[in-house]
Amino acid sequence: MQMQNFAPVMFGALVFVMLIGFPVAFSLAALGLVSGFYAIEMGWFPAGFMANLPLNVFGILSNDLLLAIPFFTFMGAILEKCGLAEDMLDSMGQLFGPVRGGLGYSVIIVGFILGAITGTVAGQVIAMALISMPIMIKYGYNMRYTTGVLAASGTITQLVPPSLVLVVMADQLGRSVGDMYKGAWGPSILQILIFALYTFGLGIVKPHYVPGVPRDARTLHGWALWAKCLRGIIPSAILIFAVLGSMGGLPFMDTAVATPTEAGAMGCVGALILAAIHRRLSRDLIWQAMEGTMRLTAMVVFILIGSRVFSMVFQGVDGARWVEHMLSTLPGGQVGFLIVVNLFIFFLAFFLDFFEIAFIILPMLGPVADKMGIDLVWFGVLLCVNMQTSFMHPPFGFALFYLRGIADTLYKEKRIDKPVQSNDIYLGAIPWVLMQILLVAIVIFVPQSVTMFLDKAEKIDLDKVKIEAPADIDQGATDPAKPADPAAAEKSSEEEQKKQDELFNPKSK
Repeated sequence: MQMQNFAPVMFGALVFVMLIGFPVAFSLAALGLVSGFYAIEMGWFPAGFMANLPLNVFGILSNDLLLAIPFFTFMGAILEKCGLAEDMLDSMGQLFGPVRGGLGYSVIIVGFILGAITGTVAGQVIAMALISMPIMIKYGYNMRYTTGVLAASGTITQLVPPSLVLVVMADQLGRSVGDMYKGAWGPSILQILIFALYTFGLGIVKPHYVPGVPRDARTLHGWALWAKCLRGIIPSAILIFAVLGSMGGLPFMDTAVATPTEAGAMGCVGALILAAIHRRLSRDLIWQAMEGTMRLTAMVVFILIGSRVFSMVFQGVDGARWVEHMLSTLPGGQVGFLIVVNLFIFFLAFFLDFFEIAFIILPMLGPVADKMGIDLVWFGVLLCVNMQTSFMHPPFGFALFYLRGIADTLYKEKRIDKPVQSNDIYLGAIPWVLMQILLVAIVIFVPQSVTMFLDKAEKIDLDKVKIEAPADIDQGATDPAKPADPAAAEKSSEEEQKKQDELFNPKSK
């Protein structure tokens, strides 16, 4: 076998080992090591090439940016257990409930707010389903709309800053986390608007799918209701602005006063304060949050180490050149490249988690996109928009699995009258997946949806640069072609000599 044919074999083996179900981190590491030893045996690179592996692993573990992952994970774990979701869903549900589709609007808005402060899909879907599903079923909401809006509002957290996906994207693409966050705000807001417009349209076309809640069902009215809403929103907004603003991740902010790691640490402190405000801060809550953070961080680090082993060998057999040649020769230029890449990511997300896609596939795609002149911040946000569909894909979407488990629990506890069918969960997810795909198309063909919040690079036209001397400077002294007056120069020289004589020989006076 020739070396130029081995890269496609490695890529095919990569897809195979990821689909067999064995933990991806160990599968990647094993595939990389076996491929590396085979390449050494074939003489494609020396044995000393593999000696770089410990240095690569040490480089991963010493990356300060990745410290932001456990901080943001711990912050989200604290907030999802401190009762914030319950209070916000209850108050928002009562505020919007009488409006047709009001419970749907409240789930979408609360999902957006919680996504900006928790960053965890599992906790968000579980919390909102436990609270909202019995209420929506009780007041006659269509089952498929109910399951769809609950799952979709949970996946918003993948796109809304401070998303962990965006932190990983920034690290893999070599771009600022603050810029990735700024770029994600436009698609995040568009996603919320698309979901709300769908709910509004459904209320017009099929009003019996999203009926209003009777006003007499509300337990709070007037200022008491607004006070409860603000009590959940204002502290959350302060935490969002503090965390994102400190690292320059908010629109129209040009400076950052903290690194992502420092901002994450500050977010952890803010989460503990919010938990104390809601009187839920306890040793058990902190221990559960620490345990969840440990599990997720360990998973991320092992996936990253396994992907680095594979990518190092893949680069050694000129795999990057093979990927670049294959993708850069696609018809349609940049648009053709983006369409193919997004279709590939979309189908790959049926089987892989977003961390696995980001660590394994993104290092192959990023250099090609950069050489094609594609802005990497925009490219990263685009792939993040695409990867949020991985949680909604029937039948493999994790959000659908969480929803299936919660629905069974609610039925066993007799909080809902009838069991929720799997058919309703899967079919209910399809319209929301289509709306997420619509957002992918908008980001591709309207790149301003991402770039409008980014700092504009100042362009200087060198042909128009002029350097003008001040008008009061003697032209004779500045123009070498025109010497100064000889008499004036001689007089000045005599005065200078006289001053020096007086300074060094006072008796000459």
